[in-house]
Order: sequence, then structure tokens, then C-alpha cells
Amino acid sequence: MNSVSVNQFRDNLKSYVEQTVNEHQPLKVTRRAGDDFVVMSADDWEREQETLHVLQSNSLMKQIAESMKTHTTNQGYKPTKEQLDEITNL
Repeated sequence: MNSVSVNQFRDNLKSYVEQTVNEHQPLKVTRRAGDDFVVMSADDWEREQETLHVLQSNSLMKQIAESMKTHTTNQGYKPTKEQLDEITNL
């Protein structure tokens, strides 16, 4: 994660915000007299929140583990040719 001082951030606010949104990389802003803070796009923040939700849910993590097990043993669901054609609109 890149880091800039609060003065640099303030002086170049527009460019740092554009960079953060376009590159999907959070930016750490440091302050001499206080806690640092992080700037990130709203989309990235929402994705992080969704990830945290999944990681904190025992039932979702169990479903993921079971899915990985069936995938690695090649025992997962296999759609028919007709189903695949429907999905791919062929």
C-alpha cells in the first residue's frame, strides 16, 4: 500500500482520489499528530465488506470447503450439453 503525508494528500487531493479509484489500490495517509487513515474507492470497500461477511460466516465457509472438496475430487455438478448451450446462448 502506498503512503503519503496528509499535506501531500491535501495538496493533490484530486489526483490521489483518481489514482485510488482507477487503480483499485488503497492509499494510506499519515498524520504527524494523530492516527493515520486509509482512502479507498466505495466499490473496493463494499467488496472488502462482502469478503469479511463470508469469512465470518461459518455456514458459508463450510459450503466453500465442501465445494472445494467436490471440485478437487472431480465429483461436482456437471451440466448437460443442453444446459451449457442455454447458459452460453448457443
